[in-house]
Amino acid sequence: MNRFLIALFVLFTAISLSAQGFKVSAKGDQTFNFEDKGGRNQATFFSRTLLEDITGTSNNIKGKVLFSVDNIESTLTGKISITTESIKTGISLRDEHLQGEAWLDAKKFSEISFDIKKVNKIVKSEGNKLVLNVTGDFFLKGKTKSVTSDFTLIYLDASEKTKTRAEGDLLNVRGKFNIKLSDFGIESKVIGAKVADDIEIEVNIVGSNK
Repeated sequence: MNRFLIALFVLFTAISLSAQGFKVSAKGDQTFNFEDKGGRNQATFFSRTLLEDITGTSNNIKGKVLFSVDNIESTLTGKISITTESIKTGISLRDEHLQGEAWLDAKKFSEISFDIKKVNKIVKSEGNKLVLNVTGDFFLKGKTKSVTSDFTLIYLDASEKTKTRAEGDLLNVRGKFNIKLSDFGIESKVIGAKVADDIEIEVNIVGSNK
Protein backbone atom coordinates (compact mmCIF):
# COMPACT_ATOMS: atom_id res chain seq x y z
CA MET A 1 0.00 0.00 0.00
CA ASN A 2 2.81 2.40 0.89
CA ARG A 3 4.53 1.68 -2.42
CA PHE A 4 1.29 2.43 -4.26
CA LEU A 5 0.88 5.77 -2.47
CA ILE A 6 4.50 6.70 -3.20
CA ALA A 7 4.00 5.85 -6.88
CA LEU A 8 0.89 8.04 -7.01
CA PHE A 9 2.75 10.91 -5.36
CA VAL A 10 5.61 10.68 -7.86
CA LEU A 11 3.13 10.56 -10.76
CA PHE A 12 1.14 13.59 -9.59
CA THR A 13 4.35 15.51 -8.91
CA ALA A 14 5.60 14.79 -12.42
CA ILE A 15 2.29 15.88 -13.94
CA SER A 16 2.32 19.08 -11.88
CA LEU A 17 5.87 19.96 -12.93
CA SER A 18 5.15 19.27 -16.60
CA ALA A 19 2.50 21.97 -16.61
CA GLN A 20 4.45 24.40 -14.49
CA GLY A 21 4.54 28.04 -15.46
CA PHE A 22 4.74 31.60 -14.22
CA LYS A 23 2.55 32.75 -11.35
CA VAL A 24 1.75 36.21 -12.70
CA SER A 25 -1.27 38.29 -13.71
CA ALA A 26 -0.93 37.48 -17.42
CA LYS A 27 -2.70 34.46 -18.90
CA GLY A 28 -2.51 32.43 -22.08
CA ASP A 29 -0.08 32.76 -24.96
CA GLN A 30 2.53 35.52 -24.90
CA THR A 31 5.09 36.76 -27.42
CA PHE A 32 8.09 38.81 -26.32
CA ASN A 33 10.19 40.86 -28.73
CA PHE A 34 13.83 41.45 -27.76
CA GLU A 35 14.79 44.12 -30.26
CA ASP A 36 15.89 47.12 -28.19
CA LYS A 37 16.74 50.32 -30.04
CA GLY A 38 18.34 51.64 -26.87
CA GLY A 39 21.05 48.95 -27.08
CA ARG A 40 20.59 47.80 -23.48
CA ASN A 41 20.29 44.11 -24.33
CA GLN A 42 23.65 42.39 -24.48
CA ALA A 43 25.40 39.21 -25.54
CA THR A 44 28.97 38.71 -24.32
CA PHE A 45 31.66 36.38 -25.61
CA PHE A 46 34.61 35.40 -23.38
CA SER A 47 37.94 33.92 -24.51
CA ARG A 48 40.40 33.07 -21.75
CA THR A 49 43.99 31.90 -22.30
CA LEU A 50 47.25 32.11 -20.34
CA LEU A 51 48.51 34.86 -22.66
CA GLU A 52 45.39 36.97 -23.09
CA ASP A 53 41.74 37.34 -22.12
CA ILE A 54 39.35 38.73 -24.72
CA THR A 55 35.79 39.97 -24.19
CA GLY A 56 33.50 40.63 -27.13
CA THR A 57 30.09 42.25 -26.79
CA SER A 58 27.10 42.88 -29.02
CA ASN A 59 24.08 45.08 -28.33
CA ASN A 60 22.49 44.53 -31.74
CA ILE A 61 20.08 41.82 -30.63
CA LYS A 62 16.75 40.82 -32.12
CA GLY A 63 14.34 37.93 -31.92
CA LYS A 64 11.19 36.65 -30.25
CA VAL A 65 10.21 34.12 -27.59
CA LEU A 66 6.72 32.60 -27.43
CA PHE A 67 5.06 30.50 -24.71
CA SER A 68 1.89 29.83 -22.75
CA VAL A 69 2.19 31.41 -19.29
CA ASP A 70 0.90 28.35 -17.41
CA ASN A 71 2.80 25.67 -19.36
CA ILE A 72 6.29 26.78 -20.29
CA GLU A 73 7.81 23.32 -20.72
CA SER A 74 5.54 22.26 -23.59
CA THR A 75 5.13 25.58 -25.36
CA LEU A 76 8.39 27.55 -25.24
CA THR A 77 9.76 28.40 -28.70
CA GLY A 78 11.78 31.25 -30.13
CA LYS A 79 14.96 32.46 -31.76
CA ILE A 80 17.44 35.13 -30.70
CA SER A 81 20.13 36.50 -33.02
CA ILE A 82 22.81 39.16 -33.30
CA THR A 83 24.45 40.69 -36.34
CA THR A 84 27.95 39.25 -36.70
CA GLU A 85 29.57 42.60 -37.46
CA SER A 86 28.18 44.11 -34.25
CA ILE A 87 30.63 42.19 -32.03
CA LYS A 88 33.23 44.56 -30.57
CA THR A 89 36.31 43.62 -28.55
CA GLY A 90 37.70 47.07 -27.74
CA ILE A 91 40.49 46.98 -30.34
CA SER A 92 39.60 48.09 -33.90
CA LEU A 93 42.27 46.02 -35.67
CA ARG A 94 41.28 42.90 -33.76
CA ASP A 95 37.64 43.51 -34.68
CA GLU A 96 38.62 43.69 -38.37
CA HIS A 97 40.36 40.33 -38.09
CA LEU A 98 37.40 38.86 -36.19
CA GLN A 99 34.97 39.86 -38.95
CA GLY A 100 37.26 38.51 -41.66
CA GLU A 101 36.87 35.35 -43.71
CA ALA A 102 39.26 33.30 -41.58
CA TRP A 103 37.26 33.94 -38.42
CA LEU A 104 33.53 34.86 -38.38
CA ASP A 105 33.27 35.85 -42.09
CA ALA A 106 30.69 38.56 -41.36
CA LYS A 107 30.14 39.43 -45.04
CA LYS A 108 29.00 35.90 -45.87
CA PHE A 109 27.36 34.99 -42.55
CA SER A 110 25.69 38.13 -41.26
CA GLU A 111 23.96 36.58 -38.21
CA ILE A 112 24.74 34.40 -35.22
CA SER A 113 21.68 32.82 -33.63
CA PHE A 114 20.23 30.51 -30.99
CA ASP A 115 17.00 28.68 -31.88
CA ILE A 116 15.11 27.06 -28.97
CA LYS A 117 14.24 23.43 -29.70
CA LYS A 118 13.22 21.86 -26.39
CA VAL A 119 12.75 22.48 -22.69
CA ASN A 120 14.26 19.41 -21.06
CA LYS A 121 13.10 20.19 -17.55
CA ILE A 122 12.15 22.94 -15.14
CA VAL A 123 15.05 23.21 -12.71
CA LYS A 124 13.43 25.73 -10.35
CA SER A 125 10.09 27.54 -10.10
CA GLU A 126 9.61 30.59 -7.88
CA GLY A 127 6.51 32.60 -8.77
CA ASN A 128 7.55 34.89 -11.61
CA LYS A 129 10.98 33.23 -11.95
CA LEU A 130 11.78 29.97 -13.73
CA VAL A 131 15.09 28.22 -14.33
CA LEU A 132 14.85 26.00 -17.39
CA ASN A 133 17.22 23.46 -18.88
CA VAL A 134 16.95 24.15 -22.60
CA THR A 135 18.36 22.61 -25.78
CA GLY A 136 18.72 24.79 -28.84
CA ASP A 137 20.53 25.10 -32.16
CA PHE A 138 23.46 27.53 -32.17
CA PHE A 139 24.31 28.85 -35.65
CA LEU A 140 27.72 30.33 -36.44
CA LYS A 141 29.61 30.70 -39.73
CA GLY A 142 27.29 28.43 -41.68
CA LYS A 143 27.27 25.57 -39.16
CA THR A 144 24.70 24.54 -36.56
CA LYS A 145 25.47 22.73 -33.31
CA SER A 146 23.16 21.61 -30.51
CA VAL A 147 23.66 23.39 -27.18
CA THR A 148 22.09 22.51 -23.81
CA SER A 149 22.22 24.83 -20.80
CA ASP A 150 20.20 26.39 -17.98
CA PHE A 151 18.44 29.69 -18.62
CA THR A 152 16.70 31.94 -16.09
CA LEU A 153 13.43 33.60 -17.14
CA ILE A 154 11.87 36.35 -15.00
CA TYR A 155 8.38 37.59 -15.92
CA LEU A 156 7.49 41.15 -14.84
CA ASP A 157 3.88 42.29 -15.02
CA ALA A 158 3.50 45.78 -16.48
CA SER A 159 3.85 48.51 -13.84
CA GLU A 160 5.00 52.09 -13.48
CA LYS A 161 8.47 50.72 -12.77
CA THR A 162 8.65 48.52 -15.88
CA LYS A 163 7.48 51.42 -18.08
CA THR A 164 10.87 53.03 -17.56
CA ARG A 165 12.26 50.21 -19.72
CA ALA A 166 9.38 49.45 -22.13
CA GLU A 167 5.60 49.26 -22.43
CA GLY A 168 3.78 46.03 -21.57
CA ASP A 169 4.89 43.01 -19.58
CA LEU A 170 8.62 42.34 -19.61
CA LEU A 171 10.62 39.11 -19.78
CA ASN A 172 14.24 38.98 -18.62
CA VAL A 173 16.29 36.07 -20.01
CA ARG A 174 19.72 35.24 -18.65
CA GLY A 175 21.97 32.33 -19.47
CA LYS A 176 25.47 31.02 -20.18
CA PHE A 177 26.77 28.28 -22.43
CA ASN A 178 29.99 27.27 -24.16
CA ILE A 179 30.92 26.54 -27.76
CA LYS A 180 34.12 25.41 -29.48
CA LEU A 181 35.38 27.47 -32.42
CA SER A 182 36.73 24.30 -34.01
CA ASP A 183 33.19 22.88 -34.15
CA PHE A 184 32.32 25.71 -36.53
CA GLY A 185 35.32 25.33 -38.81
CA ILE A 186 37.28 28.22 -37.26
CA GLU A 187 40.98 27.39 -37.14
CA SER A 188 44.08 29.52 -36.57
CA LYS A 189 47.59 29.11 -35.21
CA VAL A 190 46.71 31.54 -32.40
CA ILE A 191 43.84 29.38 -31.13
CA GLY A 192 44.97 27.82 -27.88
CA ALA A 193 47.57 30.56 -27.33
CA LYS A 194 45.99 34.01 -27.66
CA VAL A 195 42.42 32.89 -28.44
CA ALA A 196 40.66 30.02 -26.67
CA ASP A 197 38.95 27.30 -28.68
CA ASP A 198 36.37 27.11 -25.88
CA ILE A 199 34.27 30.29 -25.89
CA GLU A 200 31.81 31.18 -23.12
CA ILE A 201 28.70 33.04 -24.26
CA GLU A 202 26.49 34.97 -21.84
CA VAL A 203 23.18 36.66 -22.59
CA ASN A 204 21.20 39.15 -20.51
CA ILE A 205 18.21 40.46 -22.45
CA VAL A 206 14.80 41.98 -21.77
CA GLY A 207 11.83 41.71 -24.10
CA SER A 208 8.36 43.26 -24.16
CA ASN A 209 5.01 41.78 -25.20
CA LYS A 210 3.87 45.12 -26.66
